[in-house]
Amino acid sequence: MAGRSKKKAETVYLVCEETGDYNYIVRRKPGGEKLRLMKYSPRLRKHTMHVEKKK
Repeated sequence: MAGRSKKKAETVYLVCEETGDYNYIVRRKPGGEKLRLMKYSPRLRKHTMHVEKKK
């Protein structure tokens, strides 16, 4: 078991593509593709595309 590293969950932010607001914080395992989700944007009061961004 020595030398074996576990991948810890990392905190990423979901940023609205239209306004640039940091609206959501999610924890996920590292690796894989960037998240792209339709989420609600309070400023625009509609659902917009949000992309993953590390701070």
